[in-house]
Amino acid sequence: MALSLAVSPCPNDTFVFHALVHGLIPGTPEVNLTFADVDVTNTAAERGEFDLVKVSYAALPWLLDDYELLPAGGALGRGCGPLVLARSAGQELTGATVAVPGDRTTAYLLFRLWAADQRPAKIEVVPFDRIMPGVADGTYDAGLVIHEARFTYQRYGLVALADLGEWWEADTGLPIPLGAILAKRGSADPAEATEWIRKSVSMAWANPAASHDFVLANAQEMEPEVVQQHIDLYVNEFTLDLGRDGLAAADALLQRSAAAGLTPEVKLS
Repeated sequence: MALSLAVSPCPNDTFVFHALVHGLIPGTPEVNLTFADVDVTNTAAERGEFDLVKVSYAALPWLLDDYELLPAGGALGRGCGPLVLARSAGQELTGATVAVPGDRTTAYLLFRLWAADQRPAKIEVVPFDRIMPGVADGTYDAGLVIHEARFTYQRYGLVALADLGEWWEADTGLPIPLGAILAKRGSADPAEATEWIRKSVSMAWANPAASHDFVLANAQEMEPEVVQQHIDLYVNEFTLDLGRDGLAAADALLQRSAAAGLTPEVKLS
């Protein structure tokens, strides 16, 4: 019986899951792969649409009744947080229109925690690839961006008002929890799925050339050097094993957001 898997087309996900989705790991089932941005998978998971799915840590309070958090395959790290971008360093956020990549993304949750004393006039959910052009042309006063944007935002003439990863790490001492892999209860055995994903990660590291064409084909026109920077930043020790620090980071994020009244209360550890 095939398993359904939904991840983003970003280089970290295609690199991590290449071996699993191409049947290179003995004993694994056939995998039906769907690519979707995380704001799409967050809501699709709430409808129970996939057996294995990549979602935002910020969405977990709405999903853990039906899904179990896996300790492998996700995106956590240091120096890899979302950026708040604008056309000038003096841009005020109070009264501003801010573009964000999704209303249940970790990026937006971090933004709300960071900007608790500021009052943007309007928040607009915008496809990720339209945020930087929209800020550059004045459609939005500021934008919240993730992933490869930290390597490319200067090309749009933009400046970083804040690095929310740096803010989070300085405040907590913990890595930043971005994307989580979940297994649907009753559809995918969590222990087996974790082992498959860890083997897929290990195979990707051992032979990075094997996934090269697959990664580039889905990288949304990113240059190869940016693709490699993306993989190097987001595929790390937490991808292989969430560990104590990773779990503590996710727990801290959700406890803080619940205390601020931004998400339902949930405890991971």
